[in-house]
Amino acid sequence: MRKDIVKLTLLLLAASVITAGCAGSNAPANGGNNGNSGGTGTESNGQTNGQNNAQPEDEPFEITIRHTQVGESKKFRLAMLEDVVKQTEADIPGLTIKLDGVDSEVNRKEKLRGEMAAGKPPEVFDVFGSPDAALFAKEGLMLDLTPIIAELGIQDQFTTLDPFTYEGKVYGLPIGGSVEGYFYNKQYFEDKGLTIPKTLAELEQIAEAIKTDGKIPFAQSSKDAWIPLMTTNNLWSYYGGPEITYGFKTGETKWTDPSVVEGVAKHQEWVQKGYFKKGELGFEYADMRNQIITGEAIMMMDGSWANSVFRDPEQAGDMVGKIGYFNMPPVNEGDPVVVMQDANNGYGFSAAVADDPQKLAAVTAFIRNMWTEEMQLRGLEEDGVLPAMKIDLEKMKTASEDPLMQDIFAAVSEIDISFPAFDALVQADVNTALSIGIQQIIGGEGTPESMLETVQSAQDAANAAEQ
Repeated sequence: MRKDIVKLTLLLLAASVITAGCAGSNAPANGGNNGNSGGTGTESNGQTNGQNNAQPEDEPFEITIRHTQVGESKKFRLAMLEDVVKQTEADIPGLTIKLDGVDSEVNRKEKLRGEMAAGKPPEVFDVFGSPDAALFAKEGLMLDLTPIIAELGIQDQFTTLDPFTYEGKVYGLPIGGSVEGYFYNKQYFEDKGLTIPKTLAELEQIAEAIKTDGKIPFAQSSKDAWIPLMTTNNLWSYYGGPEITYGFKTGETKWTDPSVVEGVAKHQEWVQKGYFKKGELGFEYADMRNQIITGEAIMMMDGSWANSVFRDPEQAGDMVGKIGYFNMPPVNEGDPVVVMQDANNGYGFSAAVADDPQKLAAVTAFIRNMWTEEMQLRGLEEDGVLPAMKIDLEKMKTASEDPLMQDIFAAVSEIDISFPAFDALVQADVNTALSIGIQQIIGGEGTPESMLETVQSAQDAANAAEQ
């Protein structure tokens, strides 16, 4: 226990070196982050789950929900969360819920890790499933939700709970699903006679044509490393196969494998060819979306959650209705379409909640109100977040007839092989090493081979520490 708490503290110190992550980003979550949704549910019957039979009293009490719905692009998600909060407060006598909004990367890489190291996380918090939830659950810091979701009858209603499952028990719930692919300027493609590429070579030909026309082929912001790593992750998964990433943690595969080097080298080649705007290492996440909205750039690799920006007149202006979406194409025409697809961003709950009947009742009500088909469809309709719960495809199509969402549905239907983002499969120290490395590659420092040797050294050390 003491050894692992020290490990958590070291993770916090490592996180201060660089703020980096992925998809889901979520966006992601995803989300660098990956997506978030919420809403109202059925009336509470005042019962707690089977972990504690004591009845809560009606005296005033408070819980905190740490969320990452910060900024204009997440306003719809925040509104839905606020509706869930109102309903939950109405369900539980005496309850006041405090919302604590924190930037996704700051929460994941700094604040939550510090709170976990101290053993004092908020009652409810935004969390990545793998590997974060398992690490925290191993230390007894997260609430076992298995009996709660069984009581509520939703244990079998999720597309997957694997990222939040540790030793057979569930320690968090995904708020939405996501895929990664290219948003693009449909009007520009039509005007220039361009079509959706079927191979990486065709994608590069389009990029060259766009560059020749004086535009930026790919919008990109690389101040946070998880953003460019969406491109790199998808590239090495095509060259090496998506299964290669599963082997890094077990030692069955190496970061120095020629196919991984080839993927990183392809990304470096695109940088050197000027397919991204100069100065990308200084650009924030929102900057690359603005590159698309202003017409400065034509394509952008991002998580499906970004669709909400392009469907909102306040954010996208005249570009609403002019943005489409397609999957990164395979190396060779006819090869399987390989896409990052997961449900790795959601909410976790403090283990200390189990000792307080009032807070346990509040958490149960929050879960009941948040994870419903109605609210999953609302998240899809209002914010474009793919459901984390099992929803009929026809209902999804009906919930959102928006052309961009229809493009995303079509792209999902074309996926032959899906895989989780790399940072759901490797340790945090490895994520940090890769994040530093990709920013060095983008900045013209070193080679893919030397960078990946450094990442492999971090992988070897992380694997040895777990033995």
